Amino acid sequence: MTKALIRIVRWTGPYKKRLFLGCVCSFFMTWSIAAPVMIAAWLLARVAEDARGTSVLDPSWTGLSLLAIAGCVVLRFAFTYGKNRLQESIGHEVAAEERIRIGNILKRVPLGYFSQVKTGDILATATTELGVLELQGMKMVDAVINGYVNLAAIVCFLFVLQPAAAAAALAGTIVSCLALASINRTSKRLSPAANKATESLSGAIVEFVRGLGTAKAYGHDDTASKPILSAAQRLKNARVAIEFGFTPRNVVHLAALKLASVGVVACATAGFVSGNVPLWIFLALAAFSFTIFSGVERISDSAHMLGDLDDILDRIDAIKQARFIDEDGKDLPLDGCAIEFKDVSFSYSGSSGKQALRKASFTIPEGTTCAIVGPSGSGKTTIANLMMRFWDVSEGAVLVGGRDVRDLTCNGLLKNFSAVFQNVYLFNDTIEGNIRFGKPSATHEEVLDAARRAQVDEFVRDLPDGYATVVGEGGNAFSGGQKQRISIARALLKDAPIVVLDEATASIDPENEALIQAALSELTQGKTVVVIAHRLATVEHADQILVLDDGAVVQHGTHEELLAQEGIYRDFVRIRREAEGWRFKA
Repeated sequence: MTKALIRIVRWTGPYKKRLFLGCVCSFFMTWSIAAPVMIAAWLLARVAEDARGTSVLDPSWTGLSLLAIAGCVVLRFAFTYGKNRLQESIGHEVAAEERIRIGNILKRVPLGYFSQVKTGDILATATTELGVLELQGMKMVDAVINGYVNLAAIVCFLFVLQPAAAAAALAGTIVSCLALASINRTSKRLSPAANKATESLSGAIVEFVRGLGTAKAYGHDDTASKPILSAAQRLKNARVAIEFGFTPRNVVHLAALKLASVGVVACATAGFVSGNVPLWIFLALAAFSFTIFSGVERISDSAHMLGDLDDILDRIDAIKQARFIDEDGKDLPLDGCAIEFKDVSFSYSGSSGKQALRKASFTIPEGTTCAIVGPSGSGKTTIANLMMRFWDVSEGAVLVGGRDVRDLTCNGLLKNFSAVFQNVYLFNDTIEGNIRFGKPSATHEEVLDAARRAQVDEFVRDLPDGYATVVGEGGNAFSGGQKQRISIARALLKDAPIVVLDEATASIDPENEALIQAALSELTQGKTVVVIAHRLATVEHADQILVLDDGAVVQHGTHEELLAQEGIYRDFVRIRREAEGWRFKA
């Protein structure tokens, strides 16, 4: 339990001072609640003694006692306000910073990280699990620290008033601590399974949403929902197991404290009967006996939660310890924009050792266009990924502008690249906001100029809100061709010296293709261009063509040179021409 508390306190970082000041306010708040009971017990004892004639009650003491009680009530609310103002928002502030920190980490890890860690796991950690820490972490620290600090103060106070009662309270506290430690160990043992089940459920929901269209098309939406039901069942079982493990130990914890309360009353009664305990102390102990442990009783929930929170912190730390792909990189100037691969070999994680690229060597001079063709799975997109350092090579080196990309930071390297992919992703922002993503400092006029050059203006002018139209999540409100043109406008606005086109026209209808080809012509003027394509019209005018097969560069030359050779490229041209002449039989 102590370890988890220390970790949560460390997690608060610069907010530790506020956290502890809040605990101080909480401590005095508790005593401002207890003080009126003691004052009332003292006053009641004086009244009883006055009634018996054993002493005379000074009337002024009644007024002073009532004023003191009223003052304690005011102090109680003042300390409550101070505690809440200092402490309650810490979890939200730290969690917000933590989520930003996680986002900054994820954008700098190799893409291989996401094949090792599931999206659902990251999603659950950054949302559900961090949300639990955000809402419960400060409450748990306050409950445990103040529960035990107040109990320690009360036991010391009892030793002054009635040592026997203090001994009874201390005995119950020791048994309670042992039960709470057992609860914490059980929670720590069982919480990983519950949190793993939460992550599995998040992943299953993400997968279900992504595949729902396909499932409905085949009439198998019930089948597609089975992973969700299975994950939900595992989560239920894990949580029930925690509750069953928690309950018997919690019963011991509460029983020890209740028996200690009975012991305090018994000792106070015995002392009063024997004449060793004054009436006001007896009344105070009788009133306090079943409330002095209230703070410690609530710790049972904290002990249960602390194991959970400790496991959540483990998961957050695992993300924060992820290796940055450019952690050793520097912002170095490039000597031009030529691209060179030197004996590059590469394997994706989880590919069973199969090499996606084998001993690839070639040069793309600055200001030229290089087309890359080959069968599916031959390594075309891998070349683009490696030159933009989405992954690091297994062997060899990739040079851009005479620099090994491993010597550069990702930002320093990628500011020289604009990329247009086959699958375009648009952010849930306006059309103008999505275009400005290429250059956040761009003026409105610069955005409009890029949009006109990319043929975006052709369809935006018909929209009621024009460039202020919100595209919706993923840009689903627009066709593939429209999204592609917005993506090209984004790249035009960035105006980077190297342009990568990865199947940019592969899924476009003929009507949009002409517009997109015009936009691409604007984008690639005067640039170093890398084109990955299957369409003959896209590659035949390239300055050089690389032909890949099974991860190796098997042919290299211009369109005319490769047509004159037996090999994959000539077959590629023949097949493409046959495909373009294909039609339904009558």
